[in-house]
Amino acid sequence: MKKRLGIGIILLFIVAIMLVLIFYPWNKNKSDLTKVRVAEVAHTIFYAPQYAALSQGYFEEVGLDIELLLTPGADKVAAAVLSGDVDIGFSGSEATIYVYNGGEKDYLQTFAQLTQRDGTFLVSREKIEDFTLDDLRGKTVIGGRQGGMPEMTFEWALRQNGIDPKNDLYIDTSVAFAAMSGAFIGGQGDFVTLFEPNALEVEQQGYGYVVASIGELGGVVPYTSYSARKSYILENKDIIKKFESAIQKGLDYVHSHSDEEVAQSILEFFPDTALDDLSEAIGRYRNADSWPTTTQFTKESFDHLQDIMIASNELEEKVPYEDLMYQVK
Repeated sequence: MKKRLGIGIILLFIVAIMLVLIFYPWNKNKSDLTKVRVAEVAHTIFYAPQYAALSQGYFEEVGLDIELLLTPGADKVAAAVLSGDVDIGFSGSEATIYVYNGGEKDYLQTFAQLTQRDGTFLVSREKIEDFTLDDLRGKTVIGGRQGGMPEMTFEWALRQNGIDPKNDLYIDTSVAFAAMSGAFIGGQGDFVTLFEPNALEVEQQGYGYVVASIGELGGVVPYTSYSARKSYILENKDIIKKFESAIQKGLDYVHSHSDEEVAQSILEFFPDTALDDLSEAIGRYRNADSWPTTTQFTKESFDHLQDIMIASNELEEKVPYEDLMYQVK
């Protein structure tokens, strides 16, 4: 009797293992998944929740095969979405406003946010003890593309601290995003705003020192988000819902795991960055409260985004939150 019971338990165990192997997401054939092309504005540790969602198989779990296409510049991301070259755009939320105001009938709607603060760090060429924004007076800062969220948020932070970004310092907006750290290393500018891992790499190479987080200075905004054409969302509500759910799981993951665990999970996306450096960069973003707990952002944060754009003379009047925000149901 005991022998038969033992054999039965073994058989049940084997069946359970077979079911796991058959139905677990890693066993899904790529051909069984729905391909979704995503234009990604930059490749940075700032987007750790997205890479965690990919590495943990959250997209495969809901039947999606994600193809990330690096497309530097929110304007270029928007163009790729509008042309149909990609299905979803991932960039600064300001891109949807520019498209809406441009009169596009099939304009872009945002359906999920990934970050809620600016992701750049201010790097100084010289080491400055007890840095304040007043130390920027009379200096040159490589600040990114004019009209882009990093540059506009930086200007906002300056104004909030009594500094005129047009007269009290010079913000160089001529340097392409991908060339900013190289230009700074080459001797251009007194300061530069950089995402991670670039800021950490500049520090480690001895070319500069991180002195401030622009995210902490700029306030809560739907900084980087996912958008798609209205027609695509209307025709693919199920895909949008699945995509949003995977991103939400990515956010949950970074909030429920340590810096080291998150670093380990996204290491494959940053093979040239040491694990300890990844952990340090993730810690910086966590300390700056960079990642929201939910993909849905509020009207208040969207209004703050538009306040920043108006202050930078990139927007004349606010556009309706209800028009540009798609509520996933």
